[in-house]
Order: sequence, then structure tokens, then C-alpha cells
Amino acid sequence: MSSLDSGAARASYARAAEVLDTQLVGADAGRTGEDLFAVTSLLDDSVSLRRTLTDPSREGSGKADLVRRALAGKISPAALETVAALAAGRWTATRDIADACERLAVTAVVVQAERNGRGEALEDELFRFARLVAGNAGLRDALADRTSPTTSRTDLVSRLLVERAGPETVQLARRVALAPRGLRAERALEDYVEIAAERRRQLVAHVVTAQPLTHEQHERLAAGLARQYGRAVRLNVDVQPELIGGLRVSIGDDVIDGSISNRLDEARRRLAG
Repeated sequence: MSSLDSGAARASYARAAEVLDTQLVGADAGRTGEDLFAVTSLLDDSVSLRRTLTDPSREGSGKADLVRRALAGKISPAALETVAALAAGRWTATRDIADACERLAVTAVVVQAERNGRGEALEDELFRFARLVAGNAGLRDALADRTSPTTSRTDLVSRLLVERAGPETVQLARRVALAPRGLRAERALEDYVEIAAERRRQLVAHVVTAQPLTHEQHERLAAGLARQYGRAVRLNVDVQPELIGGLRVSIGDDVIDGSISNRLDEARRRLAG
């Protein structure tokens, strides 16, 4: 998923996100998310539509009206006004509007989870499922097989998560199985975790340790990272005994590797050369 690098794209996304927040008041957030995912697929499948809605020579209001005429009655009012806001924006790259629509779709589902008191559980379940996919070659291949019927992939996800995850988690995981948008399934799931964390104004730290952290260690590490980054940090912890000891922390592009295995590797490199 694009990071919306240009200032114009970020501003357009922010305005559409504000519209989404307003439209979700009293609306079914889960359905809104599903409708926004459907529009994302529509944008992915139609180069001409993307070009039309991102054409800088067209007035934003005109593009928004075009969306309303084309999609009225086909998607929920909340989703319709959100897509109209996206169309009214300015986009440097045509793909950015589809990426923004997907981000807003995930956000809507996260809002539904928060309403059900499952905001934190959603993040944790998505992260655990991403780790399951990453660690299972057979599952990875099954989800990546574009020759199999889409129902086979989505049903597989549903079977794996039944009674193990909430409905919002299943909704997002099924979406990844249906349309990973050029990403590996585990990477798409991790992107969704990041979006959920942003909604909760948190950074996500992927922590790999040789053995499970105690509650005190977990709290101390989270507090230390929060001080360093100036905002709350959520820890997603994987246990990998091969690290021997210590831990490795990844936050975005930042990697802090304090594992014993890394220190041994460094020592070997020094001795070798």
C-alpha cells in the first residue's frame, strides 16, 4: 500500500478521512468499510476511472458529482460521500486514490471494532494471523494462488479464524485473501495493523525475543519506546528461541537489534576480517 508521499495526496486523504468520521456517526461502519473496499477494487480494475478522478484539469466538485451520479444507490451514503471527497481531492499519482480508499475502508472496519470494544483485540488478531501466514508456506501459497476461486481463499480464512477472532478481523482477513493488491498476504495484514494503530494514535513495534517478556518487561519496554518516539507504542511480540537472548525491535524503518545472536554474528565478522 502506498504511503501517500506527496503533500497533495496526504492533504486529500486527510480531508476524506474527516468526511468519513462525520459520515460514520449513526452509520454501519462495517458496511461502510465493505463498500469502500468494493470501490477500491473498482478503481484498481479501471485505469480510465482512476485517470478521470485524478485529472488535475477537472474541477474537484465536478468529479465529486460524477461519483455521486455513478454510485448513488449502489453503496451506502457514508461510503458515497467519502468517495466523493476522495474524488474532489488532488492526487499526484493515479494509484494514490485507490490506496487512500483502501486505507479508509480499513479505518471504517476499525471503527466498527472500537464500537464493539474490540479495537485492541482487532490489532492483536490481525498481527497473529499475519505471523501464522508468514510462518506457514502452504498457507502462504494457498492465499497467493490467483488461479484458485476467490471463494476458496476467503473460505479458507474463515475456517482458520472461526471462533478464534472477531467479525471485524475476519472481514479484513477475508479482504486480504480476496484482493491483496500486489502484496504478500502477511504484508497486507501488517499494513492493516498499522492503519488500526494509527487510528488509536499509536506506533506499532514488532518485538522479537528469545523468550516471552514478563509483564514488567513489556511495560518497561513500551514506556521506554514511548519516551523515545514521543507517542504511545503498541508492542507485538514474537518469541524466537534462536535469538538466544536479548531482543530485536522494529518500528517502521527503524531496527534496534540487541539480540545475542546478532552480537555473535558481529563478533564473527570482526574475527573474519
